[in-house]
Amino acid sequence: MTATSVTPTVLIPVKGFRLAKGRLAERLNETERHELARNMAAQVVKAAGSLPVQVVCDNDEVAGWARTVGADVLWIEAKGLNPALTAAVAELETAAGRNHDNPGHVLIAHADLPHAETLAGLAEAGTVTIVPDRHLDGTNVMALPLGTGFEFHYGPGSFAAHCNEALDRGLDLRVRRVAALEFDIDTPDDFDAAGLSLPTTADAPSS
Repeated sequence: MTATSVTPTVLIPVKGFRLAKGRLAERLNETERHELARNMAAQVVKAAGSLPVQVVCDNDEVAGWARTVGADVLWIEAKGLNPALTAAVAELETAAGRNHDNPGHVLIAHADLPHAETLAGLAEAGTVTIVPDRHLDGTNVMALPLGTGFEFHYGPGSFAAHCNEALDRGLDLRVRRVAALEFDIDTPDDFDAAGLSLPTTADAPSS
């Protein structure tokens, strides 16, 4: 660890596996998409290493799966990624307040990063760290201090929007290009660019 590094809580938002990755339907059937989503999410949890991980979800299957891979469950019922993460971060801040702790730091990682190796070392005190996707459009990983009122802008153009949000709030900003974290999988082009093969049920973590 460097002098400015901090230990963040990792939030991984995960939708229901059975309906995941619908834009891959021309390439993968429903069972294959289900297994792919589980495998990628498990890889992201593994990449967190010893960092505390909370899977943000409102799905019983996802919650059960999260516990089998050693993650805690943060049950959030909210429509859309931005409201869900806003509520999840508020939960972390409230918990820190109850314990009279410093609000701390959070690291948000998408669940569809098949080549994720490690999330360690990305969080820095007082700094918003953003790992964009390979197109410099989306935000695949973002670490930020809690208690700043930071607003989330996930969706098209989120990388630029999150950079602007950090700067508008007077927060230090660091952009990290990390090859293993730049591939997220939404479309057949993403699938091919990442060099993925068709998933099999044998690849999936046991439940």
